[in-house]
Amino acid sequence: MEYWVIDRLEEGYAVCEHGDGMENIPAELLPEGAREGDCLFRCGEGFAADREETRRRREENLRLTQALFGE
Repeated sequence: MEYWVIDRLEEGYAVCEHGDGMENIPAELLPEGAREGDCLFRCGEGFAADREETRRRREENLRLTQALFGE
């Protein structure tokens, strides 16, 4: 499955990391409550959040950060 990850929200768009680059997605296509770091996938005419993939990536990032700083 292809994912778009929200890097930041600005001026009616979500700037998303996708594949090898960045893509601006209009905010009206985002699921309600979408925020930075959420993993999205295409769903009909818009996008849906994959909460499980978002959780998995956040946990992995936390683990890597703790390993890096010896926590």
